[in-house]
Amino acid sequence: MRSKGQIKSELITIPILLVAIVLVIAGHFIMKPIFYDKAWAEYSLAALPFLMFALVILAFKLALKNDQKESDSEQP
Repeated sequence: MRSKGQIKSELITIPILLVAIVLVIAGHFIMKPIFYDKAWAEYSLAALPFLMFALVILAFKLALKNDQKESDSEQP
């Protein structure tokens, strides 16, 4: 059974998931034809993959940190 600390550290990744979902939805919304002539829309769409890649790196760092805490607590 997982401890409260493990569950809490796993719940921290939920906001990262929600931000990723919002980025995907916003990207699809910005691709609407009414935004084709806007410069900010082009730059925003170009930045989306980099933001999502940064979220992946952050999630991996949190997972590694959680794994290290778990392995440290299991050692006698």
